[in-house]
Amino acid sequence: MAHQKNNQCIHCSVESCQHHEVENLCSLADIQVTPKKGCCNGKADESMCSSYKCKY
Repeated sequence: MAHQKNNQCIHCSVESCQHHEVENLCSLADIQVTPKKGCCNGKADESMCSSYKCKY
């Protein structure tokens, strides 16, 4: 599937991620979101950003 550029902006407040930038922006052009193992509750904590990389 081809990815088309648009005006999407990724906001993220996870400061321990190496992609975190000032003003809570993510430096990646796109992210991968996956479900957490064994979690299917229909709430926001059901998923996580799989593009996370620890900057420490």
